[in-house]
Amino acid sequence: MFKPTLSTLAFVASTGFAMAEGAPMSFDVAEDLTRFVFAAEPVFDDGMPAYGNAFVTQGYIYEDGTLDGGAEGTLADGSPAFPDKVIGRWTCDGFFVGDGARTLTGAWVISRQVFEFDSGEILINQGAELADVDVAGPRAITGGTGAYAHVGAEMTQTLLGMTDGFGVRLSIEIPGEEHASISPEHEAQGWHSSYFGHIDEADHTEWDSGVPVGPMDQVTLPTS
Repeated sequence: MFKPTLSTLAFVASTGFAMAEGAPMSFDVAEDLTRFVFAAEPVFDDGMPAYGNAFVTQGYIYEDGTLDGGAEGTLADGSPAFPDKVIGRWTCDGFFVGDGARTLTGAWVISRQVFEFDSGEILINQGAELADVDVAGPRAITGGTGAYAHVGAEMTQTLLGMTDGFGVRLSIEIPGEEHASISPEHEAQGWHSSYFGHIDEADHTEWDSGVPVGPMDQVTLPTS
């Protein structure tokens, strides 16, 4: 049975399951398509990126809800549509997968994203991005600074769509502590969901070698 120990709690604390304080836990992203660059190969006959094509792009981080209702976040010249609501810069690089730019459902890129907030905090994640509109997909948080240095291990991304061809529009959310889950058995043993953030920690099965554990002068080893 998996039981809490001081070393376990120290590990949990060091791996950052606490929630960020004073930093936005949900926000929108609008891509600036004038900053979207992809490799010369491989491409389809029409020049659009195919499977395996590498790319880099940038855009704006907006206050949560700015892009609700299909609002376009970037103007044709690449400038922000709502400059007073911009809270940072978004950079994304990766590779096209699936059917490349022609992907209609499922993962179409595997990417890394860097969120640089005007407040100075940085948040980094990695994972698959879905071509499906209004479908939330998980992404692994791989690093952060400031208020995001000890944020949870997972966040979600929802593609809101692409309006007028100016780039993707995204809704980003970092689940709060109220979404944390823990098994009833661990709850009864005194575990608290804040130990894990939103990670559901299952029991671990350990192999028992049959050899007693302790100082060698106090145990008798089994004989064959």
